Amino acid sequence: MRIALTGANGKLGRHVVRRLRADGHQVTALDQTGERDPGFTRVDLRNYGHVVDVILGLDDRHEGFDAIVHLAAIPAPGLAPDAATFENNVLATYNVFQAARRAGIKKIVSASSETVLGLPFDIDPPYIPVDEEYAARPESTYSLVKHLEEQMAIQLTRWDPTLSISALRFSNVMDAEDYEEFPSFDADARLRKWNLWGYIDGRDGAQAVARALAYTEPGFEAFVIANADTVMSRPSAELAAEVFPGVKVVKDLGEHETMLSIDKARRVLGYEPEHSWRDYHSLETTPTED
Repeated sequence: MRIALTGANGKLGRHVVRRLRADGHQVTALDQTGERDPGFTRVDLRNYGHVVDVILGLDDRHEGFDAIVHLAAIPAPGLAPDAATFENNVLATYNVFQAARRAGIKKIVSASSETVLGLPFDIDPPYIPVDEEYAARPESTYSLVKHLEEQMAIQLTRWDPTLSISALRFSNVMDAEDYEEFPSFDADARLRKWNLWGYIDGRDGAQAVARALAYTEPGFEAFVIANADTVMSRPSAELAAEVFPGVKVVKDLGEHETMLSIDKARRVLGYEPEHSWRDYHSLETTPTED
């Protein structure tokens, strides 16, 4: 496919570019910063005219797209004033979605966030593992925007019953070098309780994007995207019992099973994480022969 990828130079975006190009897609990377390259175009997504122009066509580069992957955003709470986060993220997403509609593009994959599940869980989750079945519980302006973006997608797919939008509720994105810090989390079970000890390896995040692009059923669907395990060495059931004693655990948890349920992504998209921080540390400790 011919794919426009916003936020291409972000932490997750770099993995997505590599994955989609390796899969044989023609990817145009869109971002505000980046190296001069035939596959990269600088664009301010807050400017609707610029967004429409680059989506419809670009001299000597492309004549339109088959799909859009929208990752661009101020990526977390507190990185900018709340009002700036709201204005930037809502406007950018509206412009991308609207430009896609005007261009006749029928497949959009958009980055939502685990934060809509109720992070940082200062109020207990309704049950563990958390999933897509309960109403969104945004607890920050950043999370509120992600919820509103999902609501926007619901209405746009109602307006156009042939449009398919997948919102991927990504967990905390990690690169391999980030795994150096993981063993230190065991010292305090509450240190990472804010997202139920979840994470997503950037390579598995890219896999989820690729699988969501292949999912062409019309309408809107949201998917929690996390790795299959937690960031902790301790058993998942033990962590849940200690830190969330009043919360019902609705399934038997595997030893290190994620508490951000990826069952729907597995069932509908065929998503299956291929990486773990445990593999990284096992490589570090494997003895080498003389």
